[in-house]
Parts: sequence; C-alpha cells; structure tokens
Amino acid sequence: MNYKRLEIPELILCEPTFHKDNRGFVFESFKKESFDNFLGFNVDFCQDNISYSKYGVIRGLHTNSLDYAQSKLVSVLKGKILDVAVDFRVGSPTFGKSISIELNSEENKQLFVPRGFLHGFSVLSEDALVMIKIDRYFAQGESIGVRYDDENLNIDWKIKKKSVIVSEADKNLLAFKDTKSPFMYNKNYY
Repeated sequence: MNYKRLEIPELILCEPTFHKDNRGFVFESFKKESFDNFLGFNVDFCQDNISYSKYGVIRGLHTNSLDYAQSKLVSVLKGKILDVAVDFRVGSPTFGKSISIELNSEENKQLFVPRGFLHGFSVLSEDALVMIKIDRYFAQGESIGVRYDDENLNIDWKIKKKSVIVSEADKNLLAFKDTKSPFMYNKNYY
C-alpha cells in the first residue's frame, strides 16, 4: 500500500499495490501496521459500514459531536463516487477548504478522513457500493451536518442539478457559516 498526503495534509490517499495474473488480482485493502506507521499514531477501526446508492445520490456533509467524532477510511466496492472532505477544525489554516477525490472499484484507492472533518460523497456511476471503516460507534443524536449545496463551500459534486437525490434531513441542514464546529485545530495532533 502506498500512502500520499493531500493538499490538506491530514487527508490521506491510500493506493493499493495490485498483484495480477491470469486468474485476476489480489491486493491488501488495509494493513494496520503500515497504516499506523505512516500516520504516526494508531487508529483502531471498530466497525465497517456499507451503503448502496443510485446515481445522483449525495450523502453529506456529516460529522459527529466532539465526543463521538469518527475517523473514516472510505473505499468503493462497486461503482464510482466523488468523495469529499471539508476541514471543520476552527483555527486550521485550511478551515472551510475541501478536497474532492474520485474513488472507484477499478483502482480501489481509499481516502482516510480523520476526526475534525465533514464528509460526504456523490454517486457518479449507475450505482455504488461504498464501505466506510470507522473508529468509533455511531451515537444517535450526535450528528452534525452542513448543506451539501452550501454556496460558500462551492463543492462541485459532478451531478447535474436535476439528477441530485438528497435525504430530507440533509436538505434541512444549515450553511457552513451557521454551523458551530466543536473541533479545534491542533498542529501537533497528526
């Protein structure tokens, strides 16, 4: 596995090494020791969540309250998505900035999104099966969200407006500027 820090250095792109032959291929999708060594700290994933979505679905932008915040490792088992992370750490030099990465089931790249970031994705293929490893269990009532179409974030989800499918809950989220972040930037954390 190769790891690459993105423009917001706490976001990590994980690129597998494929071993191919006439039968197909095999690759390591996660190896705790090398992952933790690259990060410089341990992430103890405790749960894998899988979602199925059709073309045009946008899920996000979400995080959880401080005591229930989750680090995520996002991968695509089938299809193609645009994965988006927004820095939600007050005082960060990249506060409010976003990174968008296309993830698909052919390249099998993954995106690591640490605590302190809003996360979401849009489905670019006919459908998609997305797996997200998390390091804390979900806690009902602890969710924080920001509108996917926030004009100040100006995220291009790569979906035509008439094709966008969003949950009622996500449609009712507040703008980024109206949402109080519980996260503070700590340059020594990562």
